[in-house]
Amino acid sequence: MKRDGTDPYVPGHGDASWSVTHYDLELGYKLVGNRIDGDATLHCRADQRLAALEVDLHALRPSKVTVDGRSVRFNHRNGRLTVSLPTTLETGATFALRIRYAGSPRPVPSQVLGTAGWEELEDGAIVASQPHGAPSWFPCNDRPDDKATYAVEISAPNDYHVAVSGELTSSRRSGSATTWRYEMRHPMPSYLATVQIGRYEVVEQASSPVPVRVVAPMDRPRSGFRAAFGDQPAMVAFFVDRFGDYPFDSYTAVITDDDLEIPLESQSLSTFGRNHMDDDWDCIRLVAHELAHQWFGNAVTLAHWRDIWLHEGFACYAEWLWSEEAGVKSAAARAAHHYERVRTDRGPELILGDPGPELMFDDRVYKRGALTLHALRLQVGDAAFFDVLRSWVSAHRGGNVTTADFVAHAEQVTGQDLATLFEAWLYQAELPALP
Repeated sequence: MKRDGTDPYVPGHGDASWSVTHYDLELGYKLVGNRIDGDATLHCRADQRLAALEVDLHALRPSKVTVDGRSVRFNHRNGRLTVSLPTTLETGATFALRIRYAGSPRPVPSQVLGTAGWEELEDGAIVASQPHGAPSWFPCNDRPDDKATYAVEISAPNDYHVAVSGELTSSRRSGSATTWRYEMRHPMPSYLATVQIGRYEVVEQASSPVPVRVVAPMDRPRSGFRAAFGDQPAMVAFFVDRFGDYPFDSYTAVITDDDLEIPLESQSLSTFGRNHMDDDWDCIRLVAHELAHQWFGNAVTLAHWRDIWLHEGFACYAEWLWSEEAGVKSAAARAAHHYERVRTDRGPELILGDPGPELMFDDRVYKRGALTLHALRLQVGDAAFFDVLRSWVSAHRGGNVTTADFVAHAEQVTGQDLATLFEAWLYQAELPALP
């Protein structure tokens, strides 16, 4: 029986009958031929009575599957690995699912969402999985509401640097390859797990209050690099003041040697292209945007993709806050400018609280989401507004949330009835006036 996931925005992904608490991934990667040899152990829990389950795994071929050490029957078709359990498990039972697999990883396609996942670069590899690309490189339960901890070992040629979501705990050189081990001790959904492989060097920046670093090409342009990424420690300190404690153990920005159309956040790590090393505001704001996702999107993650504004609107508003802090332009001026742009946009009708998969990454989700927060700030005042943001992260760190959760939280913290404001901004197509 086919078990679809719980999210209509990304059909064919995830199985709500079980969940993963921890991933142990051991990967060998050959750049020549773009080949992965993988051994994944998923520590799992049955969330209902379970005789079989489905795992997401795209393109790569499973060769052996065991459950608690016992070989089991499996079938792999259309990116779904169906596993028959040796015995029926009751709700709450735990088990270890081990999958050995291999092949050439490639991005996961979607007619609506495009492709996402593992991609070859000119000289290296990049993983950008939002929202459906994680199965391109490891077997997973690909749901944003299924968070787990991770231990990832990757072997790659000696002259390449490997960066992974989490903290580097060891690197061992053996012959022509180095094995890198990273651990993510904070709960993370599969789409936020990433791998970046390239001829990079590590630039350590000031700790404020956690280690901050950039992993970048050795021949990077020095002035553009400093202009775009030099203020990352100051950004961390500023966002800690506005949003609360930084939620992970460190922060890394990886700059690929290739140009990228857009950067992308992963948990404790964001990825940029060579073209983002410039001194103009568009590059600087993106550095702030991806950093802000560590609070909004990564520490506090949507339960359903329809609530994407809880990630993108918040990160976009963080850009405006940094603009003001850096003395570039006030948040109010940014809001006024983008209000006019959203007001005069002639794109398809958009409902911010449920934009549909076709529009979930529409620029209006970002800008109208940020304007919603600015409207909230204007209505409740600065002190209450930042109390809402800090307590929101503190209360839900490591968990999953919905728009209804945020509305209820804002009302509880401010003591105000905000139903009319949020109804107008989130569920009406017409753009309301700012308070």
